[in-house]
Amino acid sequence: MFEIGIGKEGEITVAGRLDAAQAEKAQGFLDTIEGSAVMDCARLDYVSSAGLGVLLRTQKRLMSGGGAIRLVNVNPHIHNIFRYSGFDHIFELEAASG
Repeated sequence: MFEIGIGKEGEITVAGRLDAAQAEKAQGFLDTIEGSAVMDCARLDYVSSAGLGVLLRTQKRLMSGGGAIRLVNVNPHIHNIFRYSGFDHIFELEAASG
């Protein structure tokens, strides 16, 4: 299961597994984002290489216009995926508290 939307404070919320089966849904949503955005990853359980590709395409598009996505509430497992792939140098990551 995967959900993506806009939260109460204007942040992008993601939940579940961002994998190949959900990449098209996620890309379609993220293509509507402009400028800079915060993505709350508190409920994100998993991200595959296909999911990383979606995030990378979105980050590159936003950066070309002076924006970016900042990922917040990133759990240790997701943080490791970003670190091992080198994406921690492309995205600003904020660890989940507690």
